[in-house]
Amino acid sequence: MYDLLIKNANIVTTNNITLGSVVVRNDKIKDIFFNNETAEAKEILDLKGKYLFPGFIDCHVHFDEPGYTFREDFNHGTAAAAVGGIATIIDMPLNNKPPVSNKDVFQHKYKLVKNKAFVDYGFWGALVNYNMKDLDGLNEEGALAFKSFICNAGEDYTSLDLNEIKKALLILKKFNGVAGFHCEDYDMIEKLQKEKLDQGKLSSQDYLDSRPIEAELIATKNVISIAENIGSKIHICHVSHPLVAEEIRKAKARGVNITAETCTHYLTFTGNDLTENGMLFKCSPPLRSAEACDGLWEYICDGTLDCICSDHSPATDEEKSENKLGAFGAWGGLSGVQTTVQVFFDQLVNNHKLSPTIMAKVLSKRPAEIFGIYGKKGDIDIGFDADFTVIDPNKEWKITENNLKYLNKRSAFVGLKGKGVPVLTIIRGKIVSKDGEILVDKAGYGNLIRRKKI
Repeated sequence: MYDLLIKNANIVTTNNITLGSVVVRNDKIKDIFFNNETAEAKEILDLKGKYLFPGFIDCHVHFDEPGYTFREDFNHGTAAAAVGGIATIIDMPLNNKPPVSNKDVFQHKYKLVKNKAFVDYGFWGALVNYNMKDLDGLNEEGALAFKSFICNAGEDYTSLDLNEIKKALLILKKFNGVAGFHCEDYDMIEKLQKEKLDQGKLSSQDYLDSRPIEAELIATKNVISIAENIGSKIHICHVSHPLVAEEIRKAKARGVNITAETCTHYLTFTGNDLTENGMLFKCSPPLRSAEACDGLWEYICDGTLDCICSDHSPATDEEKSENKLGAFGAWGGLSGVQTTVQVFFDQLVNNHKLSPTIMAKVLSKRPAEIFGIYGKKGDIDIGFDADFTVIDPNKEWKITENNLKYLNKRSAFVGLKGKGVPVLTIIRGKIVSKDGEILVDKAGYGNLIRRKKI
């Protein structure tokens, strides 16, 4: 007898949508039926009219533990992920105190969060100018990738210059590690920001003007050039504009080992949202134009942009206060881990009339492949973890603060409406979330996922 039978499901993979059934035993997908064959199971789910996706992966979140848990923590963040249809998250290393820069910090972080997670999770490792000697150790611990900034990221998390990037990529190449980059040119941004501040130009429009698309382009081109010469793996984080995506597409065509992500906020909001509605819409790279929002879809469809993620980066109301901190001082980051799936589904399927199979690619298979966990996560296939996201395509939704599981519930996505929402999140054969509520008795069900050694 099987543990779980999921029947009458529209099974969505990267290639097709097929009516069928999936059976689970011992946390794994045991078999898939594409006919009227039935099976005995302890638990049966009838998904008539609903989509069954491989469990979604958010490859870029900031859950801020340890050190900054007044913004977000693993308990609230993973609960929000589960309710939002995310089965696995990959947590960023920088908004931690200390940053995840060596194996000891990695182990310490794991001990702190292992009993707090509702979904499975992995860790990015830091890539800063003081931890080059620690990259091997982070890899041995199972860090899924290594995050670097080309612009200022704060005192505890140093940016890298071009020579340091080259040195880091040579180290990572030895164990096939992935370097992820926040691409905004340090010198350009620092100069423009100083000019604005010196002139007393402190508005939200001034903030947008201080981080132009040229800064993102220059940084992306520089990283591509170094990686192309070395032959190492790079991943461009939160691409905000089609011009940047075009550079990535050209690099892929030349054989550069490069992947990239964008976020739902770059597909949904524009700079006008920041200037008209305030700091809830502040992020970096900043929101761009409506034309840029529309233009990114071409690069999602053709595979240039491999992943969709949230870059969930919450803050307190005080940290987002423009009156107190000004447009340059207010926290830059949007909360979105709970809303990414429903917003993207509505845009993809209802607004752009595109196939749900794209979701299986950019939210499951490609993230799993890029971050070294494919085979365990990322697909509906025999032997994979029984991770599933179930979407009811006909269920209407409206995002409200009361619906959000975040520690700080304010979000730029509050007020949006659409159709098609996650109604079940299943992780290793267990229903973790149903209809917006957590079903497991307590946190700690989530497991740490380590990168497969190559």
